[in-house]
Amino acid sequence: MNSPAPTAYRHPSGIYTLFFLEMWERFSYYGMRAILILFMIATAEAGGLAFDVQYAGAIYGLYTAGVYLLAVPGGWVADRLLGQQKAVWYGGIIIAAGHFSLAVPRIEAFFLGLFLIVVGTGLLKPNVSSIVGDLYPEGGARRDAGFSLYYMGINLGAFIGPLVVGYLGEGINWHYGFAAAGVGMVAGLIQYRIQLPKLGAAGLLPTRDTSVAGDAAGLRNEWRGFWVAVALLVALVAAALAGAFSIDPVRVAQASTAVIIGVAVVYFAYILMFGGIDAADRKRVWMLAVLFVFAAMFWSGFEQAGSSLNIFAERYTDRDIFGWTMPASWLQSVNPIFIILLAPAFAALWINLGRRNLNPSVPVKFGLGLIQLGLGFAVMAGAAVFAAQGEQVLPLWLVLTYLLHTTGELCLSPVGLSAVTKLAPRKFLGQMMGLWFISVALGNLFAGLIAGRFDHDSLQQMPGMFFSVFVWTAGPGLVLLVLARWMRNLSGGRD
Repeated sequence: MNSPAPTAYRHPSGIYTLFFLEMWERFSYYGMRAILILFMIATAEAGGLAFDVQYAGAIYGLYTAGVYLLAVPGGWVADRLLGQQKAVWYGGIIIAAGHFSLAVPRIEAFFLGLFLIVVGTGLLKPNVSSIVGDLYPEGGARRDAGFSLYYMGINLGAFIGPLVVGYLGEGINWHYGFAAAGVGMVAGLIQYRIQLPKLGAAGLLPTRDTSVAGDAAGLRNEWRGFWVAVALLVALVAAALAGAFSIDPVRVAQASTAVIIGVAVVYFAYILMFGGIDAADRKRVWMLAVLFVFAAMFWSGFEQAGSSLNIFAERYTDRDIFGWTMPASWLQSVNPIFIILLAPAFAALWINLGRRNLNPSVPVKFGLGLIQLGLGFAVMAGAAVFAAQGEQVLPLWLVLTYLLHTTGELCLSPVGLSAVTKLAPRKFLGQMMGLWFISVALGNLFAGLIAGRFDHDSLQQMPGMFFSVFVWTAGPGLVLLVLARWMRNLSGGRD
């Protein structure tokens, strides 16, 4: 029996299919991420890999950055070759295979698992969002409500994942935790396959027109190019796992940072000089370029939740509760629960301020986000003072830090996505959205490299390390507040 047609007051039934898929996918991603660096730095006796923190931090940064970088080609594969529905299905299968590979206690399986999760997430993550949009072709408030429901699934999975995976991984066996993440992804895939008819034609076909003979020939060539690229990538990974050559994650992370910055600079320069845009759009592109820099600064601090702050929770936080030791990874569930609680309040705040013509501009919101992020690290600098004296600090220090980071995220992350849709020249909108994800990837690389200093700086220098992050995040936030009026002129009133 067909589901009832959606009305102005009713969501299409397919949104619940995507809600649960994304909930389980985020369960697996954030659950695994919560124990990843802890597993890498744990001793061999504790079942870990015994990597030093610098090496582990670089791997963590490359992994989390890769997830965002591959969203760009993942979107291209769906648009040109597979369609979103198939891209999501195959991406989920690859993610599950990656988690089960991590569950195998071999170093080769560990690196293969990370690679598979990056590839699978690049296919799945951007295309689920695209299908959500296709379910609401009329746009408007109902689409906004649909995305709010979808994001609730994201944060519900991000909340539950670290609790389950962390308990199994830290409390019983690391590989049980990784396996649980795989089971979660499989659960999401099963319900997705069963409920797939509810999506209808949303995201079913590639967006290109293959009915034209010339375009059909181009499609065949793109498929050939795709399979050649896959074959080369498989050969490269196989050679690396076989020991044909060695990879230094720290150097690769440093080199990747330089490459990403170079690509972003060249691309912005290309659009400004050769993009064929008018003077007004050129100013807006300049504004997006500035926001790109500050967004990367924000994510370089925010994404330390799974690295340096996770290590602090494991080593220097008193997690004893009536004789039971709480897994350090459980603190990774604090941010999503704050998101669930506070996101509606922030949405209402911006609406109410807008009605009074008091809604802050995009640069002001970015500045406030960076300042709140920095204040979170100022709190951690205080906690580190006590840790440096040999004391175990209360988890409340980290909870307060995550609260400040969450309010900062709510000021910057959704606002940044919205700003791209408002400011980007129409013909470059998709590419500009890809650049936004590249800023997140760049921030993740920085976060991994910064976390690598956690062992190399002595315990006595840890307060200074956190304080330096405060300066490098809150300081640019203040700069943005000063520049806000000038930047608003660049936007032409679109912010």
